[in-house]
Amino acid sequence: MDKTVPTGAAILLDFIRKTEVGRVDRASYDVIYGHNQNKLSKPITSMTIGELVDAQADFTRRFKSSASGGYQFMRKTLQDLARELRLSGKQMFNPDLQDRLGYHLLKRRGYEEFMAGKITMPEFGKRLAMEWASFPVLAATKGQHQQLKRGQSYYAGDSLNKALVTPEAIEAVLRKAKAAGNGLQVPVTEKPEVESLPPEPEKPKPVWKSKRAWFWSYIGTMSPAALMGAFDWRVQMVIVLSIIGISIYSILTMKQVKDKITELVEAL
Repeated sequence: MDKTVPTGAAILLDFIRKTEVGRVDRASYDVIYGHNQNKLSKPITSMTIGELVDAQADFTRRFKSSASGGYQFMRKTLQDLARELRLSGKQMFNPDLQDRLGYHLLKRRGYEEFMAGKITMPEFGKRLAMEWASFPVLAATKGQHQQLKRGQSYYAGDSLNKALVTPEAIEAVLRKAKAAGNGLQVPVTEKPEVESLPPEPEKPKPVWKSKRAWFWSYIGTMSPAALMGAFDWRVQMVIVLSIIGISIYSILTMKQVKDKITELVEAL
């Protein structure tokens, strides 16, 4: 269904298509009167409006009616719509265009007045029956050819048309359409999948925040002082330099040493 068609009208148009051509899928838009679409050289949805109007002149001769598309547009109806909507004739007769034209026919027949409560359901039902011959009138009235009872096609008596649905079904769908209102259809969108990101690697603790760094710094500085009086000054110098070297190495390689120990433990 074309997304510019209001929700209530879309409900009604789906029902019309189901009633007129017996289906609501994509193929419903290619149906012509008597389901003779397979006898055509190409689907009508692959034609422009101009091409279809030209072809419909032959449909009447071959198939007894020019009714075409999901809403069974008659040739004269399409010509009137083209003039009224100033269509060039080059637009493709695709499903979306058919939906928009079908919605325009609903408005012609009083859809907006019905939704606003300005005309009654039987009156709107009669107007729909005048547009779509498969729809019955909802109350006794004068038809195109004879006096009608509730449930008859507006065109009863022409030996061609008859109602294909009950008046109760019409009333039910009209109530449903009215309850849905004129808001635009909301497309259903799938929730996008969020890719899981790997956890960020643990950042090494800054050297100045490491207790181990302060420990080795303390050892590197205080130990030489404690040993100063016990050895010859040359021995003291060697000890001091050794301890300082070990302290610096320990501070700089804390992360690597830790990782290596972890690997060895896991290997065991």
